Formats: sequence, structure tokens, C-alpha cells
Amino acid sequence: HVQLVESGGDFVQAGGSLRLSCAASGDIYSIDAMGWYRQAPGMQRELVATMTSGGLTHYADSVKGRFTISALNAKNTMYLQMNTLKPEDSAVYYCAADRGYDWVFGRGTQVVVSS
Repeated sequence: HVQLVESGGDFVQAGGSLRLSCAASGDIYSIDAMGWYRQAPGMQRELVATMTSGGLTHYADSVKGRFTISALNAKNTMYLQMNTLKPEDSAVYYCAADRGYDWVFGRGTQVVVSS
């Protein structure tokens, strides 16, 4: 069983920065990759960024060059550095862990970017 807890969501003005954190616990050795998803009101949950256990990263086109995913202590803590934030980045951001056969999600942290 894997538990994920996000933190760092806040209200920020457009152009500002935030860093989200995700603390993983439990059976972290079952995790193949981790990532961040987001869901805005009335929208489907979408992929933001992922990182494999080998350190390979992937970003949604909408955040490339502005967001950076990173990890500390292997799979225990993951971050999402978000720069040059835009109002369209406003959403609930979810930490996610890929166990190979399914994805586990945290409860999310709210990000609101004002124009």
C-alpha cells in the first residue's frame, strides 16, 4: 500500500512561482514512476509531468519550460517547481505513483493563479 500526501498549493499572481511537494510512504519500492496530474473545475484530470525511477522526465506541452519535476531520496519525496504561472494553471494538483499495474493518487493540493 502506498500513501501520497501533497503540500504547497497556494494563491499566487500570474507570473509567480510555487513549489509543490509530495511525500510518499508505505510500499514505495513498488513504485515504478511518479508524476503530477491536475484537474480544473469541469475538466478532466490531465497529466502534468512524470519521472521514472531512472530519472527520465516527461512534461505536458502546456508546462514545458515552466515546470520542473524532481525527486529527493529516491521515491520518498517528489517536487514540482512551477514558474511563470498562468491563470490556466489553476487546478487541484495530484501526486501520483505508478505501481506498474495501477496509479495511486493523493488527495490533491489547490493552486489558484490570479490574473
